[in-house]
Amino acid sequence: MTGHRISDPGVTDRSRTLTFTFDGQQYTGHPGDTIASALLANGVRIIGRSFKYHRPRGLWSAWSDDPNGIFDVTLNGVSFPNCQGTTTPLENGMVVRAVNAWPSARFDIKSGVGMFHRFLGAGFYYKTFMWPDWHLFEPAIRRMAGLGHLEGETPEGFVADRADDQCDVLVIGGGAAGLCAANAAAARGEDTVLVEDHPQTGGSLWALGTSPDGVPAADWTATHEKAIRSAGGRVLTRTTAFGIYDHNLVGLSQQRSGQRAPRMWRMRAGRIILATGAMDRPLTFPGNDVPGIMSLGGAADFLGRYGVLAGRSVSVLSNHSAADAECDRLSRAGATVQRIDAAQAEITATGKRGQVSILDGGKQQLSDVLLVSGGLTPVVHLWRQAGGKLEWHNGLSAFVPANGPTRIAVVGAADGVFDMTQSLEQAEAAGRNTPTYRKTGRFSITPVWPDPGRKGRQWIDFQHDVTLKDIEVAARENFSSVEHLKRYTTLGMAMDQGKTSNVTGLAAMATLRGLSIPEIGTTTFRPPFVPVSLSLYKGAQTGQLFHPVKRLPLENRHRDHGAALGEYGGWLRPAWYGDLPGAEAAQKEAETARTTAGIFDASSLGRVSVMGPDAAGFLDFICYNTLSSLKPSAIRYVFLLTEQGIVFDDGVVLRISDEHFVLSCSSGHTDAVVGMLEAWRQDGNDPDRVFIHDTTQTAATLTVTGPEARRIVGALNTGVNLAADAFPHMTWRPGLFDGRPLRIARVSFTGDLSFELSVDCSVGDILLHELLSAGDTQGARLIGVEALSVLRMEKGYIMTGKDTDGETMPHDLAFSEPRTRKKAAFVGDRSLRSALAESPDRKQLTGLQVPEGALPLPVGAHIVEYREGRRFSVGYVTSSTFSPALGRPVALGLVEAAASRTGQMLAAWHMGEEVPVMLAPPTAFDPEGSRLDA
Repeated sequence: MTGHRISDPGVTDRSRTLTFTFDGQQYTGHPGDTIASALLANGVRIIGRSFKYHRPRGLWSAWSDDPNGIFDVTLNGVSFPNCQGTTTPLENGMVVRAVNAWPSARFDIKSGVGMFHRFLGAGFYYKTFMWPDWHLFEPAIRRMAGLGHLEGETPEGFVADRADDQCDVLVIGGGAAGLCAANAAAARGEDTVLVEDHPQTGGSLWALGTSPDGVPAADWTATHEKAIRSAGGRVLTRTTAFGIYDHNLVGLSQQRSGQRAPRMWRMRAGRIILATGAMDRPLTFPGNDVPGIMSLGGAADFLGRYGVLAGRSVSVLSNHSAADAECDRLSRAGATVQRIDAAQAEITATGKRGQVSILDGGKQQLSDVLLVSGGLTPVVHLWRQAGGKLEWHNGLSAFVPANGPTRIAVVGAADGVFDMTQSLEQAEAAGRNTPTYRKTGRFSITPVWPDPGRKGRQWIDFQHDVTLKDIEVAARENFSSVEHLKRYTTLGMAMDQGKTSNVTGLAAMATLRGLSIPEIGTTTFRPPFVPVSLSLYKGAQTGQLFHPVKRLPLENRHRDHGAALGEYGGWLRPAWYGDLPGAEAAQKEAETARTTAGIFDASSLGRVSVMGPDAAGFLDFICYNTLSSLKPSAIRYVFLLTEQGIVFDDGVVLRISDEHFVLSCSSGHTDAVVGMLEAWRQDGNDPDRVFIHDTTQTAATLTVTGPEARRIVGALNTGVNLAADAFPHMTWRPGLFDGRPLRIARVSFTGDLSFELSVDCSVGDILLHELLSAGDTQGARLIGVEALSVLRMEKGYIMTGKDTDGETMPHDLAFSEPRTRKKAAFVGDRSLRSALAESPDRKQLTGLQVPEGALPLPVGAHIVEYREGRRFSVGYVTSSTFSPALGRPVALGLVEAAASRTGQMLAAWHMGEEVPVMLAPPTAFDPEGSRLDA
């Protein structure tokens, strides 16, 4: 290969010189170069080694479809593994090393592996290394597997940021068609965003040199970019659309200069225009992986974009009419071009002294490079990710978009329109949002597919060393399904993702099975379309930001009172107060709450407002219970279920008015509950008649519980009659505190008389001070989450996710009435009537009582019974503590058929020890409920 620079610099800046090293050898380049273009300009022929056989590899293409140029790059002492050479901008001082090669790509000591290729075909490790034991060979194979080398350090501040945005029209692909479509859309006044993965727009115009009307590529693109921006549009370069997701959400990765992490854009578009172009398809013949064999389009792009000519003597092997323009471009740049008709020739290639030796029917010729194009493959990955279908077009010998999403249009080469003039006409129509049509009459191709009858090794996947013989083996061993073929041979995996190998591999399997290519089908297209940095997904979500803890509005006041803070359900909450050990402190706090009163911070409980004319019916559907019959000022305990009938969360619902409800859910489940409500709101409901608002962090909530709770709250002068007959349990009342609105709810998570007071966060400090002042005279004290857990276990109240599991249904918790009486449909209703739901041996909630003097049961201990001398687990302990009010341990558990076995003796088994247990009612403290209604 005699790659060299021509006088036209393309996009590079020849006034400045950059130095870098590749495998220890120093080279030069210019700003605007990629690593690959600089290596090609320096005449570097071997830039890497293949994955399995370590065969020498040269550049195949000029952009992301190149499977060969993968490098570990060190810049300013920081290493970046597995950088794609064709897409990585060259920077001064780069230290570049080929992956999968040692000591260098030119001389790789592991290349001897190729001598054993007969034994290393597809699935070789399932066959060759099974005797005497696979594990003897596994360590060595694992050391040889993988690409690149990971270092521990990353640049300081190397954090990918994220941006959420929306637009009317998103055009993906900044080639000629994309520019034309974006220009037309922006001219209509639509908010238009054009994204292009190269640093500059233009696409294949750089390879061709001019536009269809003869304007130089740089001038034509600049004019269209200016028009788009003048009309209010935006152009994002170095930005790759790596995936299309539900509801026209597109993931964009924007590369940034220097050692900065990329930026992720989550762009929601009203409509999307895909102008992603097409890629050259390789041809298969013996020796088609020799360094110096490149794609025709890649060589033309290196020439037009970077001013680098791949060789002086050029042979072109092609089978379609679109190759003519690129051959003409190479000739005008000074190359001697010799055309070979792929449909007529039967060639074999070998490497010879830095050139490619081509043997065609006994006639040999030498060329600096052999440029290959076996057809054009439309880039339809994003179309398929969006749910679009494909169809085989015989006239193009390619898969093209068929039926698909109505708000996504495909134009230009991505749609199989390979003529530039016709492509621009189609793109302009798409930009104007008028019907588009595929015109392919000016393109002709003679299909040339792999020939299994030829001798010699023919390469299908250059990166993974998948040969035509491997596909023959897969067919012979019945791995002929396209998905099996991919996994058995590794065809189209890793960076390639089928870009160069997919259609050729499908054609080979079709030939072997005697079927057509569309009958073979295609593999599943999944994001990302191109490799993206893992830092893009992580973003700033690391350390404390990985799952940010939520803070109570009164956190500082709790610290002043000696709170030991801990994380509960994603909230930083007081676990206990004072200097005593946690367990001892919790016991004393629980005892105080039972004898006088306890005050605890309930601000973390979810407060989700459900409003609108259809709010009542919506909650009837969402909840296990009926809410439309709930009266204003009343409260009802509810379950939320999954579609499988499993308890998702529990809580209470307050009816504020006819069209306003407040759902108070578990602290740790609020985000999930809001997501669930919003998902159902958008599915089958009029979103203008139901509204969901999470107001959890807008209020401070303090709960007073215990026999003296009414006296303490009564001292606040809220204007609310707190008498039992005027303010019964499971109701709420509005009041005033410090001139601000106050809501008092009579709900209890302790089984004692309780008042839950909610005020604006701005007066939360004052409310806490007043309650503590009033409580001092009654002997009340602050209590933490640990004491609250003791109180709720004494009463048998569940904590969802702790006393329930992924199989628990409401009737397993003794809440059966809605299941049998509720006539309206609700989430999970059908599942509650399934055979599984009716099973008599379902695990049900139960209390667990241990003998006098026994220690509390370990949480997670198995509840076992013996049958014919054998031990069987029939359940487990979910919650356990010592009850200061009862003077003995209490526990809850889930046990098979527990409701019908109350009083039965079983055993708790844990770490080899057994303790007798009796199944008891869950409510151990005040089973009559007299204290709750005091």
